[in-house]
Amino acid sequence: MSKIPIQRLLAGAVLSSLATVACAQTTPPIAAAPPWAMEANVRLRHESVDDASFAREAAAQTLRLRVGVRANPAPGWSALIEGEAIAALGDEYNSGANGETAFPSIVDPEGAELNQAWVSWRNPQLASTLGRQRVLLDNQRWVGNGGWRQNEQTFDAIAAEWKPTAAWTARYFWIDRVHRSNGDDALDRQSRERDLGTHVFDAGFAHGTQQFGGYLIAHDDQDVAAASTLTIGARWTGSRVVEGKGLGWRVEAASQREHADNPLDFTHSYWLLEPSWTQAGLTWRAGWEHLGGNGRHALQTPLATLHAFNGWADKFLVTPAGGLEDRYLGTGGAVGTGELSSKMKWALAWHDYRADQGNARYGTEWDASLSFPVGEKLTGMLKLADYRSEGFGRNTTKLWLQLEWVL
Repeated sequence: MSKIPIQRLLAGAVLSSLATVACAQTTPPIAAAPPWAMEANVRLRHESVDDASFAREAAAQTLRLRVGVRANPAPGWSALIEGEAIAALGDEYNSGANGETAFPSIVDPEGAELNQAWVSWRNPQLASTLGRQRVLLDNQRWVGNGGWRQNEQTFDAIAAEWKPTAAWTARYFWIDRVHRSNGDDALDRQSRERDLGTHVFDAGFAHGTQQFGGYLIAHDDQDVAAASTLTIGARWTGSRVVEGKGLGWRVEAASQREHADNPLDFTHSYWLLEPSWTQAGLTWRAGWEHLGGNGRHALQTPLATLHAFNGWADKFLVTPAGGLEDRYLGTGGAVGTGELSSKMKWALAWHDYRADQGNARYGTEWDASLSFPVGEKLTGMLKLADYRSEGFGRNTTKLWLQLEWVL
């Protein structure tokens, strides 16, 4: 397992000590917060991949340990330094760093990294953070931490938030660098991290059970100019669930074009329509997500939590040049009896994938998951994705078994 270079540790410590601006959360500090506290997370996972493009199946047994120290030196001030280490049993999978290209990809490489190192200040109206941190924008469709992978995606960034009233929130992020889930030892250097000059603006207004928001993401990728984009969008979410029964919805639309030094010329549309209905402990939802493409280039979301969208088989982490139409149905709820009453959560979804240009069919996918408590702090999960190709990629089945402990 690789060691954390001392230069990186020193750089993280210096970065956190220089901070004078704060975090993207608005909750006022708790006056009685302890001066410091330990945080830890352990995740043990088995992942198997059967991809018809490969003669051999992949299987990864990985253990992720994340340990941090959070300090609260004065009212309104806090800081966190957190390390992350991943170990693997065997190498019968392509981690992107181990060179095992005869196997399908499972991007959980071995290694150790400085995951977060930040200082923040906040009061009820203002907040800011400086340092290496998570950046979670709304549902993480555009910017997120990729939390499903063992190696979390984090950002060297400045975050600021202003909450002038209980209903209004405005946030700004300047992102200098993204540390990707592929890890510092990825064979593809551009998969390790990217130098950025990205500005993210987000504003939201809450009215009862409805939320309205707008965003502008000026993404400047200084390593890959053709990845730089300008995205402007708006969203509307809400719920009319009363006594466990009622309607919910999410409506979102955006436009993306080239930005900064991008040599290409394009304009792509994005939209999401997702109504839902809750009754008898179940929530049913239907969705139509559109990522536009012109046959040569398509809308991309390189800073997103990608696994959460367009199926768990991860066939569309990069949007095909012809664009993507993802039409899906899903349901889920909580079950269990006795001590497990309503503590076992399950979900089931079906996706139909097609191209934006030419109406080509890509394929279909079933996804299913079941999570359950194992004691007070341990959580188990069983998860399955089954993609059936109709011309895009090959048939792929993925299975996960997971245990996670949080301190």
